[in-house]
Amino acid sequence: MRGLIDYLWFHTWWTYTPSNTTGGISEDWYLQPYHWINLVEGCFWLGFTVAVLVRFAKHRRTPLELLYALAFLTFGLSDFREAYVVQSWLILAKGVNLAIIIYLRWYLIKHHYPQSKTF
Repeated sequence: MRGLIDYLWFHTWWTYTPSNTTGGISEDWYLQPYHWINLVEGCFWLGFTVAVLVRFAKHRRTPLELLYALAFLTFGLSDFREAYVVQSWLILAKGVNLAIIIYLRWYLIKHHYPQSKTF
């Protein structure tokens, strides 16, 4: 049982190793794209964080928007981590974080911004 818990929580699924090349061709063709896509994606999530904070500063309808911004921030930061290593706990944390983002988006649009369909 201990081994299963360790595997499900602490297992490292992928690690970025930029020097893993032979003759200029990467042995794992997805290393560079996966790494850079995660870095760019992290920047987009940070952009969403800023957008939510700007909306909060303009309207101040509910303090839940600060939690919504925090959820975007932590999701973006997790992408920066994912660019270098993917572990089981990170996958689980990202799943919980994404569920929180989806729920808060639904709640905030329904109760505070019913005219908005973007964020």
